[in-house]
Amino acid sequence: MTTTSAPSLIARRGRRLAAGVALAAAGLSLLTAVLVPLRTGVALASVVLLYLVVVVATAVVGGLAPSLAAAVASDLVVNFFFVPPYHTLTVESEDQVITLVVYIAVAVTVSLAMDLAARQRANAARSGVEAELLARMSAQPVGAGSTQALLEHIRGALHMDSAALVEQGAGGSQVVAGAGPDLTGPPTLSVPAADNLTLVATGRATIASDPRFIARLATAAARALQAERLADEAAQARELAEIDRLRAALLAAVGHDLRTPLAGIKAGVSSLRDPDLQLTTGQQDELLATVEESADRMTELVENLLAMSRLQAGALSAQPRPISLDEIVATALLHQPDPHRTQAEVPDDLPYAYADPGLLERVIANLVANAHQASPSGVPVAILGRIAGPDALELRVIDQGPGIPAGDRERVFQPFQRLDDHTTTAGLGLGLAIAKGFTEAMNGTIIATDTPGGGLTMIITVPVAR
Repeated sequence: MTTTSAPSLIARRGRRLAAGVALAAAGLSLLTAVLVPLRTGVALASVVLLYLVVVVATAVVGGLAPSLAAAVASDLVVNFFFVPPYHTLTVESEDQVITLVVYIAVAVTVSLAMDLAARQRANAARSGVEAELLARMSAQPVGAGSTQALLEHIRGALHMDSAALVEQGAGGSQVVAGAGPDLTGPPTLSVPAADNLTLVATGRATIASDPRFIARLATAAARALQAERLADEAAQARELAEIDRLRAALLAAVGHDLRTPLAGIKAGVSSLRDPDLQLTTGQQDELLATVEESADRMTELVENLLAMSRLQAGALSAQPRPISLDEIVATALLHQPDPHRTQAEVPDDLPYAYADPGLLERVIANLVANAHQASPSGVPVAILGRIAGPDALELRVIDQGPGIPAGDRERVFQPFQRLDDHTTTAGLGLGLAIAKGFTEAMNGTIIATDTPGGGLTMIITVPVAR
């Protein structure tokens, strides 16, 4: 480890030394000026105790060296001004000699003890701060920006202007993570953090931390960077795995769900074009209806695939505006094969919703279609609209079907997820995923909950227009 912050550290110690010297000089001078006129009435023991107070204060403010100097100087002052014969360094009495010797010994001992206590107190405080900082950094969650956040902690702990991790590579060194202004000029601090990684910092602030502590900070920063890179790699691996899963599901769904309408269209057209078949008008109408139904089914599947591809690519653009919920619900029901199976209770005096009319219509249509598939034959599906708060409106699509177990309610909103993969009419499993994506694109929410008495209720919440 290399540091070039010694001048700032020396300057701080110099200021402390100067403060101690100034206190000693001022204290000894003032105390002498006060006690000299009173020396005939004050015992020598009391005088040396008063001068010992100045030595202790000097030790607290200036450290060991000024306090030792104050102890020697105060001993000479006491001898010169308070021990007969005055204004000489001669001592007449042996008791006075013992007093002066004991005083200097006690003053030196007190100075050493005060300095040791100050060092221990400073070390304890620094150790506490260092332990707290290391604990906070250890608890830092790993993710995007975690290394930069840790470097911010390090920069603040060391009182530096900037801190960064520099990586050595074949093309030279480069900063891979940093906090504070960009590094310029030679670093104030440079500590090996790991293989090819170095923690560097710049600034004029004082670095008074233990070198071992700084080394631990560098190691923690290197580990944070490695953990962040591993997390990024894991996220990329999960993303690739999800892409592979969606690709496999798409191929399986396309192979199954698109083949059925294509086969119906092919069979119907082939039968109509076969000259050997003598078809009645009713049979021809039935085949044409089959072709039309299969084409509609294939159009719906392709539209769902295109919508999901836009959602996955983040290319969906919502254009919200104030709209009336009852009009959007009515429009969505017109496109249902049996709109009379749906009972809509959406008051026309509700506040306007702030949503994209096309996207919201598609959401409602998908939910109603799913509800019809789940509900028993002849049992209607209900749509209820109401105010959900000062800033939200709510639509509930309610069916009386078998419902969805609580553990599967999040899974059904994922692409290509169906509760019963063996059904032939379930489709690609994109309806709910598209509904959720469209709703969130409009800053709304969609959740699934139980219907009282059995069934499933889908709750759409959209903002109120202002």
